[in-house]
Amino acid sequence: MISFQPTEEESAFVDLAGGVARERIRPMATECEQERRVHPDLVKTMMDLGFTTLELPHSWGGLEMPLISQTQIWGALSHGDLGVVQGLPGAGDGASLIRLIPEHPALQSYKAAGADGDWPTVAFLQAADGENPGLSGVQAVSNGSGYVLRGISLPFRLAAFADSLLVAVNDPEGETLLLWLDRREDSRWHAVEGDYRLGLLAAGCARVQFEEEVITSDQVIARGSEARELLSQAQARIYVLEAAKEVGLMEAAVSYTAEYTSQRKAFGQEIAKFQGVSFTLADMAIETRTSRNLLWQTAERINDGDSTGKEAAGGMLSRVHRSLRFVTDSAVQLLGGHGYVQEFPVEKWMRDAQAQVSLYGREGELLARRGEQLLGDRVPTGT
Repeated sequence: MISFQPTEEESAFVDLAGGVARERIRPMATECEQERRVHPDLVKTMMDLGFTTLELPHSWGGLEMPLISQTQIWGALSHGDLGVVQGLPGAGDGASLIRLIPEHPALQSYKAAGADGDWPTVAFLQAADGENPGLSGVQAVSNGSGYVLRGISLPFRLAAFADSLLVAVNDPEGETLLLWLDRREDSRWHAVEGDYRLGLLAAGCARVQFEEEVITSDQVIARGSEARELLSQAQARIYVLEAAKEVGLMEAAVSYTAEYTSQRKAFGQEIAKFQGVSFTLADMAIETRTSRNLLWQTAERINDGDSTGKEAAGGMLSRVHRSLRFVTDSAVQLLGGHGYVQEFPVEKWMRDAQAQVSLYGREGELLARRGEQLLGDRVPTGT
């Protein structure tokens, strides 16, 4: 039998994360959303406590925690506010690739830049698609000795604040490329910030415009089958960490809605006692617990080096996405008119949930990719 019970040290870290979520993150969530970035004081707190280096390797000064431990910590932090957590600077999703190949020459400039513990912000652009190389809007064209990037990306997290980019893109033959771009004086890429109004407004979502950005050989991390394998491994870890954040948001929504409905009265009794409310609350709790257990199981399989865990990560995230949208939508509905008022956090949580799903693959897309793995062939995702 697998036990997901944390060690004493991990429990202390999770408790610390929960305290920070309640005392620092939740009270500042609205301010961070209005300012469209995480407050510097809150960033400093998170960095000082080590929360921004959970995935980075020991050789880089990171904590290099197991995935199962990170899922519990990120879940506790996201209980405070998902938008704040997604806007934290640092290695971001790029940390999962760094952990796999910490000594790669292309990454050493970034390692040196963060030697003092103040890690520059990395944004991960996933613009590779084996069937439709131009679908993302970014193309890599060979120039003989290297490549040239051109086009404009879809919006992705931390792009507005990025000091470096990790880019997965297809070359003209459809082969996958993994590239590392530091911002230099002669860089020809820049963020194009849009008027995004849905959710995760503090997460620095933006498009990136590439204007004939020249890529030299020392910026190429991997290509072909090596790049695909690295991307697959890193993506599985990212899916697990993102699902953990979503579970944390679901737990916050269930807790808040249960407390609200137990205090609000209609027709002389608490509305939580009405079947329509109590049954929905039960469904919300079941979806949250199911997602958490599936997440932990997948994290443990990846930790153990089980290839089936890596392959199942996308299907797991699809299931968590579905639960996330159901739980946050239900929270808004159970608060009635108050659910749409900004003084109550559930309307923000619902918007954040929708933005999160858009950034990390809608359920149908993720399930199609899982189907490709099982069938060994491309599965059309439709329109």
